[in-house]
Amino acid sequence: MITTPLPAGSLRATSLNAARRAADLSAVADDEVDLLVVGGGVTGAGTALDAAARGLSVALVEAEDLAWGTSRWSSKLVHGGLRYLAHGDIALARECAVERNVLMTRTAPHLVRTLPQLIPLHGSVSRRSELVLAAGLHAGDALRRTARTPSDVLPPPRRIPAAEALALVPGLRSADLRGGLLGFDGQLVDDARLVVALARTAAGFGARILTRVRVRELDGRGADAVDQQTGESLRIRARSVVNAAGVWAGELAPDVELRPSRGSHLLVDADAAGIAGTSLVAPIPGESGRFLLLLPQPDGRALLGLTDEPVPGPIPSVPEVPQSDVDFLLAGVRDVLGQPLERKHVLGSFAGLRPLLAQPGGKGSADLSRRHAVLTSPDGVVTVVGGKLTTYRKMAADAVDAAVRTGGLPAGPSRTAAVALVGAAPRRHLTDVEAAARLIAKYGTEAARVAALAEFDPDLAEPIAPGLRLTAAEVLWAIRHEGALDAADVLDRRSRVGLNPTERESALPAVEALVERALHGVSG
Repeated sequence: MITTPLPAGSLRATSLNAARRAADLSAVADDEVDLLVVGGGVTGAGTALDAAARGLSVALVEAEDLAWGTSRWSSKLVHGGLRYLAHGDIALARECAVERNVLMTRTAPHLVRTLPQLIPLHGSVSRRSELVLAAGLHAGDALRRTARTPSDVLPPPRRIPAAEALALVPGLRSADLRGGLLGFDGQLVDDARLVVALARTAAGFGARILTRVRVRELDGRGADAVDQQTGESLRIRARSVVNAAGVWAGELAPDVELRPSRGSHLLVDADAAGIAGTSLVAPIPGESGRFLLLLPQPDGRALLGLTDEPVPGPIPSVPEVPQSDVDFLLAGVRDVLGQPLERKHVLGSFAGLRPLLAQPGGKGSADLSRRHAVLTSPDGVVTVVGGKLTTYRKMAADAVDAAVRTGGLPAGPSRTAAVALVGAAPRRHLTDVEAAARLIAKYGTEAARVAALAEFDPDLAEPIAPGLRLTAAEVLWAIRHEGALDAADVLDRRSRVGLNPTERESALPAVEALVERALHGVSG
């Protein structure tokens, strides 16, 4: 059952905007908080929510914007850990299954949908490999049952004939296809929207969410930082500190050594790929437990991923996808599709860096543990690294537990397994929301409020540019309630128009005008 212990009038309580940022920044400069969280990705936002829900005073600072780093560059899967089962890590796979259940049934059913996943069985997949893959799917389903995820949310896996496989994924190569293995997992509508929902829910519990605040120096009693909007320096005092800066965590805690791994994705034309509502899972030849994924996305697109390559040297602000990754991904699905994907079908690309903890022995990034680690420096800074999007809540809870011990803070255990995020409702109730299905998938119960903006001004119902679905109302909502401070925040994180450079360019003028309009009246 979903519970949302937020105050009455929770829209205003959870709204993030320029006016609230200014007020919270002033308050943080004057007060000492129980917990300072550095990093506005999924782990940092989850940590802020966990601590605030326990009754602690919290400030979160982020150098850029919410979901600026790895959290917006994921495959958007909320998965049950099939890969970890393949490597024999049952405990990690079960953790994934449990956290997937929390997201899909309690905290964010509006943001996570059921995703069918097809493993095609061509002649290159031996009967023995088929048995191993089927056993893995059924073992994953056993974990689904132990996590108490209902079968109407995630149906059990099954073997299907070739005709059904082709009906689900029309782009499959029909030659030499003897059938497929059909499983089910969770998929986020948008990973960045999950981060925004976490931050807003934390704000509803009183957390101060401060983007564009860069930490220069960090210690166990706070941080020296600079407001990047004004250039003013400030000292943020805290009784305990969590470093959740992801791949940049080592820059703030030099005793933490990371081995970042790059995961590249291509945004492709779904029609060219022959993919609709079912994703395609293609085993990588010669690499046990590794798969390429072709994942359907909104608006006639699909994501093709995923690489796992070490990234030595300085951490880039925004990672780029090298041509070698493009070639690898396109080649990796060539044998399973009837018509090969080519570079002309690639609409855009992105790469995320996984903050993996370095381990002795010089292991390659694909072999490094995906478990998270919570480390406490001699000066008292708690750093949380590793892990994955699916298990962010467990990572956050462990980080707050460590911070509570280190700082001697008065707080009980984590409560977030029962805290619904803004917009959440049971799945059966979401269909009652009076708004378009596309808006409900993005905003949940708040979709009706977004749609209502256009009732007062019909022009707000119009798309911001030809061929795009993003409306002016959604842009205003992002500025007034979701913490967007400029057009880039809207295009690249509150929506994902920015993934397609051509569409971003066409949308930019209208969004800049709407941002200027919204910033002159943020009360909404």
